[in-house]
Amino acid sequence: MKKKKVIAFLVAVAAAAAVGGAGFYFRTEISDFAVEKFDTVSAWAMDTIPFLNSGKSDDKVYVEKVSKIMNTATGVSNRYNGVVESQDSYEVNVDSSRTIKEILVEVGDTVEEGQELVTYDTSELEMQVKQANLEVESINNDIANSRKKIANLNDQLSKTEDEDDKFDLTTEIQTEENSIEQTEFDLESKKLEIEKYEKQISESTVVSKQGGVVKEINENGMDSNGNTAAFMTILQEGEYRVKGTVDEQNVWMITEGTPVIIRSRVDNSQIWNGKLTKLDTDNVQKDDNDYYSSDSGDSATKYPFYVELDSAEGLLLGQHVYIEMDEGQEEAKEGLWLYSSYIVQDETGAYVWAANDRNRLEKRYVELGELDEDLGEYEILSGLTENDYITWPMAGLYEGVTTVTDAEEVDYSSPLYNQDSTEWEDFEGYEDMESFYGTESIYDTEMYDEYYDVYDYEDTELSEEDLSLNRAQKAAERDFLNEIESGQ
Repeated sequence: MKKKKVIAFLVAVAAAAAVGGAGFYFRTEISDFAVEKFDTVSAWAMDTIPFLNSGKSDDKVYVEKVSKIMNTATGVSNRYNGVVESQDSYEVNVDSSRTIKEILVEVGDTVEEGQELVTYDTSELEMQVKQANLEVESINNDIANSRKKIANLNDQLSKTEDEDDKFDLTTEIQTEENSIEQTEFDLESKKLEIEKYEKQISESTVVSKQGGVVKEINENGMDSNGNTAAFMTILQEGEYRVKGTVDEQNVWMITEGTPVIIRSRVDNSQIWNGKLTKLDTDNVQKDDNDYYSSDSGDSATKYPFYVELDSAEGLLLGQHVYIEMDEGQEEAKEGLWLYSSYIVQDETGAYVWAANDRNRLEKRYVELGELDEDLGEYEILSGLTENDYITWPMAGLYEGVTTVTDAEEVDYSSPLYNQDSTEWEDFEGYEDMESFYGTESIYDTEMYDEYYDVYDYEDTELSEEDLSLNRAQKAAERDFLNEIESGQ
């Protein structure tokens, strides 16, 4: 009996609105009123009367505060990653033929001019010097022995009268003298070899030619992207610049001389100004792990570009920042401005999808002012405040859906987010969505009468008892409406 009273009450409210010209009852207003009167609305009523529950109760839409939307989305459309570096840098190379004993610095260390960076292993050189000194000593002994022998031969030559003996002695003396010349040449070569070894030992430490910060160390001669690179790069201390990278798809957007804004990653309000001074298309960088690379596995080709800063005060060498093209986003504008993508326009005017005071979605018509084409923002003259909550106008939104401020509460498996794409083939804009979802008064569209003419309770999954009751309710409701319409 209670079910009959609830349904009869709802029908009476609806019929009274139709006849009395109340005009524009929405689903949420009627259902909320019914809940207030009866604590709950029967499941049958919510499931079968369209104006009470067009769509599903699982549908929820995430809304954000207008002020938050406009404060957090600044500049993200043209934003690039950047890093603060020195205006000048120099590369430290090592002798690939030598073994490195120790790297004395790490990436990020500040070094001074003349500071030791790398030491070579000299143990093998020291052994070679010892060996060479032994060979020099042996050579010197050979030369001394040869000279003694020559002195002895000359003594014999002075004492002999035999011509054959003189010839033999003279020949032997010349041979020894030639041997000494060759040995002395070997001696000089060995001494030069020792000097080379000793020089390498004395130069076993690589020092910094200037003060700065160690930017990178590539022990295998390759950078993180697989490109040939210097062993070490040091950024010179002094004036800073910002280095950014752009991929091949967006390189056309970078123009030298363009004003830019450098934005802190930590504090979104902290900015620096500058201009783009160089796009280095000759220095191609391959990045296999690029965030924007496709799933095909192809490497993304990227090009470096550089920004000259008006002032680098507060920036740190090596600091990571965002680079934005300066499109006036930091200029203070009076009034309320909203991104045009949030605004829908129909034959009635412009509106946004906003949360009402019952946390239900509604069309909120607004008065538009000036359009900032560079930023894609409309001035809102009236109809909306920065404290209102709105959502982006996705396809299929309808008035009355529950709004939430916690994105985790949205159920993306609900009907709103899983609509059949074929349902939209006949709809060209948001104006058509209104009639599709019944956001007008159902009395204005005659949807109410058509519903009771077409709806067949036999098609529902109800018990025989419920079906019998529903047929009786249908007849009673139709009689009730007829009585009201006839003025009885």
